[in-house]
Amino acid sequence: MEIRKCAAECIGTFWLTFAGCGSAVIAAAFPQVGIGLVGVSLAFGLTVVTMAYAVGHVSGCHLNPAVTIGLAAGRRFPGRDVVPYIAAQLVGAILAAGLLYAIASGAPGFDLAKGFAANGYGEHSPGQYSLMSCLLAEVVLTMMFLFVIMGATHGKAPVGFAPLAIGLCLTLVHLVGIPVTNLSANPARSTGPALVVGGWALAQLWLFWVAPILGGALGGILYRWLSEEPSAAVTGVSRAAATP
Repeated sequence: MEIRKCAAECIGTFWLTFAGCGSAVIAAAFPQVGIGLVGVSLAFGLTVVTMAYAVGHVSGCHLNPAVTIGLAAGRRFPGRDVVPYIAAQLVGAILAAGLLYAIASGAPGFDLAKGFAANGYGEHSPGQYSLMSCLLAEVVLTMMFLFVIMGATHGKAPVGFAPLAIGLCLTLVHLVGIPVTNLSANPARSTGPALVVGGWALAQLWLFWVAPILGGALGGILYRWLSEEPSAAVTGVSRAAATP
């Protein structure tokens, strides 16, 4: 495993967590010009699009343990590299959450009790959704996200459009999932804010590891079964990472 690939994953996941969660913490409800649910969803999608073009050729731009495991399950990524990638992603997300807290806490009236974009279920779900509802949402939305990643980076997919398809898909799953869990679909993104919030966020963090990883694995396996040529050369965002 090349150190530059891990560095790219760390930087990319930092950007996803900092800009995505930052849009929720700093800009979502800003007086008079708040970006709201649609704006936060777009912010997460844009982080993936921008990083896919920036570092996709270096590491494949996973930025997400569920994506790394899903691609491995779909036989698009070597199993020996899964742990280093996830470790790099976690470092990036934790650094981003720490920096975001340092910035956001400087505002008058900042209140960590508002959630800091942490994911939750039950009373900590934005819409008070039950544990089962949150589990199903995270599994299904992550599964479809991986399904799109696998398809968009397939050798027969339109060349050059994978980052756009993947970024728009991430926007879409956030539009559906934010009211349910604040949408994770990414254990690293969930871990950073949970470490800052502590308490209930850490107690509920298990769901946002289990469900996205299960969904990611299912998405990778489903697309591999569906694809006529599952071993065809991949393109775009996952090319560098998919090469054993």
